[in-house]
Amino acid sequence: MTTHTTRGTVRVAGHAYKPDGRFHFPAAQTPIRDERGELAGITNPREIIHIHSYGGEAVFFESLGRGRLPGSRCDNPLCVAHASVFLPFRIHCPDCLARCAVVDLTSIAQETARIHTFMITERTGAFNTLPTPIRFINVEFEGVCTILMSTLCVGEPAIGMRVMPVFNTEAPTYTILDLSWVPLGTPAGELPRYFHFGGTTP
Repeated sequence: MTTHTTRGTVRVAGHAYKPDGRFHFPAAQTPIRDERGELAGITNPREIIHIHSYGGEAVFFESLGRGRLPGSRCDNPLCVAHASVFLPFRIHCPDCLARCAVVDLTSIAQETARIHTFMITERTGAFNTLPTPIRFINVEFEGVCTILMSTLCVGEPAIGMRVMPVFNTEAPTYTILDLSWVPLGTPAGELPRYFHFGGTTP
């Protein structure tokens, strides 16, 4: 069994990752036997710690843990997409490839977010990180030219429903799971553990 003292850690020095410690932990194999007790295979357990680089998207994931929803905007006056606002966050404009400006969309989301479409599934996908059934929603915002996929963590979705963003500000994971949505008017007492309305802190 691994402990926090043996797990790999990473720091940044000279604009480069500097890993330290172990990132791969093999464990003993165990036999797989059929109904007659004959060997059919073995398990081959491994624990691997992956390093995910955020680069220019780091501001997005850090902001979620602070109760803010950043988007990006093309400020290139020569671009056909000039002044277009994007969410999901984009580092570069998809039309001119210029670096986008970071814009705070928290208030716009609070005031205008609606469910564009939705689906409900019993299948969580890899690692079973979300409780089922999962209510996946596509969220649209006034003045934003793209649609964000996320989850509704309280209530039942409906097309056109007004929703509010909620953020995991108490124990952020620095992933997209720090953002979810609830129907407009949901009391703070009904939010999932660690989650708060945008712009608030625990």
